[in-house]
Amino acid sequence: QGILREGLEDVKQFFKAHGSCRLPLSPSLLVKGIVPRDCSYFNSNAVPLKLSFQNVDPLGENIRVIFKCGDDLRQDMLTLQMIRIMNKIWVQEGLDMRMVIFRCFSTGRGRGMVEMIPNAETLRKIQVEHGVTGSFKDRPLADWLQKHNPEEDEYEKAVENFIYSCAGCCVATYVLGICDRHNDNIMLKTTGHMFHIDFGRFLGHAQMFGNIKRDRAPFVFTSDMAYVINGGDKPSSRFHDFVDLCCQAYNLIRKHTHLFLNLLGLMLSCGIPELSDLEDLKYVYDALRPLDSDADATTYFTRLIESSLGSVATKLNFFIHNLAQMKFTGSDARPTLSFAPRTHTIKTSGRIRDVFLCRHERVFNPSKGYTYVVKVQRESPGDVTFVQRTFEEFQELHNKLRLLFPSSLLPSFPSRFVIGRSRGEAVAERRKEELNGYIWHLIHAAPEVAECDLIYTFFHPLPRDEKAAGTNTTSKPADATWARSLGKVGGEVKLSISYKNNKLFIMVMHIRGLPLLQDGNDPDPYVKTYLLPDPQKTTKRKTKVARKTCNPTYNEMLVYDGIPRGDLEQRELRLSVLSEESFWENVLLGEVGIRLRDLDLAQEKMGWFALGSRGHGTL
Repeated sequence: QGILREGLEDVKQFFKAHGSCRLPLSPSLLVKGIVPRDCSYFNSNAVPLKLSFQNVDPLGENIRVIFKCGDDLRQDMLTLQMIRIMNKIWVQEGLDMRMVIFRCFSTGRGRGMVEMIPNAETLRKIQVEHGVTGSFKDRPLADWLQKHNPEEDEYEKAVENFIYSCAGCCVATYVLGICDRHNDNIMLKTTGHMFHIDFGRFLGHAQMFGNIKRDRAPFVFTSDMAYVINGGDKPSSRFHDFVDLCCQAYNLIRKHTHLFLNLLGLMLSCGIPELSDLEDLKYVYDALRPLDSDADATTYFTRLIESSLGSVATKLNFFIHNLAQMKFTGSDARPTLSFAPRTHTIKTSGRIRDVFLCRHERVFNPSKGYTYVVKVQRESPGDVTFVQRTFEEFQELHNKLRLLFPSSLLPSFPSRFVIGRSRGEAVAERRKEELNGYIWHLIHAAPEVAECDLIYTFFHPLPRDEKAAGTNTTSKPADATWARSLGKVGGEVKLSISYKNNKLFIMVMHIRGLPLLQDGNDPDPYVKTYLLPDPQKTTKRKTKVARKTCNPTYNEMLVYDGIPRGDLEQRELRLSVLSEESFWENVLLGEVGIRLRDLDLAQEKMGWFALGSRGHGTL
């Protein structure tokens, strides 16, 4: 900080001498001074500076930029330009991927300026709100978005932005081979837009950890991202939309393979170390697979999504990065609550006189469980509020308090572990009594504990508390996400059917709304097809088995070869969805018969077919 302050004095002298200047980042940005109190630095290897300049426009906000020294920002400029071109292609085709593309400008050898995006946070900072192992948990991103978008329609819009931008990032980072992806160079805006920063490694030039590549997955797509998309820990139909978006965006870029190869080829002689020979161009060629059909590319990219989602290496890389960053964390960094958007104090909220846990209530959204209603009474007459907190939020408060105070100053916290169903009525009732004792002792603890910001933030009403005031959540809401009707019995299957050169192509895309098994567990579904009549059962085709889901994604192509058009019109496609069982006969979840003569196969037919008992399906 001392060195930074000395350097900023030189900058202040520059502005005293010259009055104002235009920032190299954009000629439209005119500044007249530096704001030292808003300047700091980042903890990455190059230690970039976070600078805040005074805007010449008196009505304009301060202009904040990042100054980097030690990285070749020409590579970042090139990468951002490629992503900008991808975005233009998508928009021209009517597909807005909600991409965040920021300015970057190289001002000299190994130095330059980068635009700072407001209202954005790195994934690391979001995840460590849930502890150093936050990168292994599924809820941090969803909780953070919920915190900044408390209204239901706001949150739904943020999730929609997240789905589109995450899909765009997956495609762009894969095609350009962007490496060194950890949770400090992926950012999330409060509006749900996700974007990547710091493109010091690209075209597959991964950082090595000994003889091991640090970037083991095709791209970064982790379970906490899937949790936001699905609205929980189980696959939903929104995940189908995400996969379709990825595959559509990928296929649109593939149509312009030669454009990207030519543009990158023009830069071979510019001296960027990671773009110096034809092998680097071959990486992009191999990633775009220009010789594949759209259907084959869709199957390929779906497998990449599955591979990335199943990669433990990405989360481990995030965790190691969390540990590495811990040594940079200043001692003045105060713990905050992950579900509270801002900090409240005894001065801003008013002194708490008493708290009492009135009752527990059954909730169904965002997940099934119990919430506890706490009556908070302050010293001001008539100042009584009610807040709703879950057991996990009480536990987070206790864990954060333990970081600030010795255990001797804190009351003991009720045990998390229970025998039997952890969400049962009896358990909730028992926890109510234990939590009541806990918060009473907390409020009557030593002043440094009872009056600390964490406790006053915890008991300050959130938007969700104000919304729930006066309502009874014990009755099941009509729109509870877990209780939605599955629609038609057996669910629905999305198919793409086409016929070309005596070949029938059946792309099994997604299934939604499959019933649970009789024991209440999720099925392990797979799809089996026959072309009837088929007395010898030679036309049997199968997909892979999806594990523990009622909404599987396949994007697998089943092909029937050597079928003349005249013969095709006499055939019926019989499609069955079964759950694989280890020791018992596989369970039929639904089936549909499709008369091929009812489809005009001169062009591709795509749509959802209802699954049920034997009968003919309609598109």
